[in-house]
Amino acid sequence: MDTNKIIEIIAYTIPSLVTGGVAYYLFNAYFNDQQNTRRWLLQKENRKDALPLRLQAYERMALFLERINPTKLLIRVAPLSSNANEYENLLIYSIEQEFEHNLAQQIYVTDECWTIILTAKNTIIQNIRKTNMSEKIDTADKMREAILNNLLDGESPCIVALAFLKNEVSSFL
Repeated sequence: MDTNKIIEIIAYTIPSLVTGGVAYYLFNAYFNDQQNTRRWLLQKENRKDALPLRLQAYERMALFLERINPTKLLIRVAPLSSNANEYENLLIYSIEQEFEHNLAQQIYVTDECWTIILTAKNTIIQNIRKTNMSEKIDTADKMREAILNNLLDGESPCIVALAFLKNEVSSFL
């Protein structure tokens, strides 16, 4: 082959390679853009569907915190006998039942929110146990009275957790 033929082949090959490279780049960019657009639309649709579930979870957790608030818990769960230990167990059982009923809601709330709710629940149980350990407590009615008096001294953990819950809901609405 002579040099003119080689130059002629190269002259035809280089533009076709450049055109092929540009076409590949443009098609690749177009398909990536289309894929990103589909992904964004899917995420948007999922967020729209998930918002009612998240709100329902926050509502249920607010209801849980209201139900385990000692002022409401003591009214709702009356002692079955005058034994303070039995009443302590009944209160804790009631709190645990409420908690187990709402356990699945942790999927929809943030980790920080769930931790605060757990802390509130555990603090209330700890306060009930601590109150019953007092030597002054010998009946269920005295225990109820002492728990309510302890609440007057400080802020209920339920109120703190509920304030956090409300703040979190308002941040994503």
